[in-house]
Amino acid sequence: MAPKQKISLSMPPSFNTAAAPTPASPSWRGPHTGVPLSVASAAPPPTEIVPNVFIADLGAAENPKVLVQLGITHVLSAIPFAELAEYLPASTHFLSDALRDPKARVLVHCAQGISRSSSVVCAYLIAKYGWSPERAVRFVKSKYALADPNPGFVMQLGEYARSLERPR
Repeated sequence: MAPKQKISLSMPPSFNTAAAPTPASPSWRGPHTGVPLSVASAAPPPTEIVPNVFIADLGAAENPKVLVQLGITHVLSAIPFAELAEYLPASTHFLSDALRDPKARVLVHCAQGISRSSSVVCAYLIAKYGWSPERAVRFVKSKYALADPNPGFVMQLGEYARSLERPR
């Protein structure tokens, strides 16, 4: 019998998990259905955007079977109701640190796996490769059809890219 794979779920310490909605909160419910998002969505399975970086919805992030099948070692939760720009430096740092280990596999998720998680992965691509926000968004959308960072997040990605260009 093969040994059980150990999963380490972690996120930057600055993320406030207490602020995340619960299944009882209205924001957790899918549009017009009253059914929790993880049940209501027919989201695709986690998708690998660049080697060892995956995007998915909350349902996938909460499914131990999916995490084990993909060999996920780290999970970054993009929390709703938080100002995205404030967390981009910590998020990209978390991804970079995790991926220093060649065996690491990181799942970035948000509630629906559409806007916030896609934006975090875009920020990582901007920081790692020096891409423009537009190029990062196009690339993520080419890999993950559901990716659709909202206009406010795209604007914040532009601010983040400019902050990386400034001398430190």
